[in-house]
Amino acid sequence: MATRRRPMSEINVVPYIDVMLVLLVIFMATAPILMQGVEVDLPQADAEPMPTEDDDPLVISMNGDGQIFLNIGMTRETDTGRRVTIFSLAEQAGKIIRARPDVPVYVRADAGLPYGDVIDVMTVLQEAGAASVGLVTDPADLRQVRAGREEEAA
Repeated sequence: MATRRRPMSEINVVPYIDVMLVLLVIFMATAPILMQGVEVDLPQADAEPMPTEDDDPLVISMNGDGQIFLNIGMTRETDTGRRVTIFSLAEQAGKIIRARPDVPVYVRADAGLPYGDVIDVMTVLQEAGAASVGLVTDPADLRQVRAGREEEAA
């Protein structure tokens, strides 16, 4: 006589836990990559956009805390580079400039930084061999800039 088996009413959750752990590892590995970017409050200026013949510039970003980031080939505004100090900037930028003497060099500095800090970075870049250093700004409404200047003068 054959014995009847009772239906099993339990769910085996081990495969689901394995999948969940794999997804967790993937999200933990990709989250820092997606959250990169240097928060910079760029000053506004009425200036013509520079022609972008070279799509691989050397960009030095300075955030509001004065931290310096070096980025070669910055294609998106949210890209960040390698954090450097003012002392190692000359060596690292110098290597890039010696390898590519015609590389455009730009500084993205937070509007709240002291003027001297930006000048220090520009001086280091020129000592490293940069022929010219450009400043990155946000486009400004000319009327707002003039109104702001008139308020400051008053």
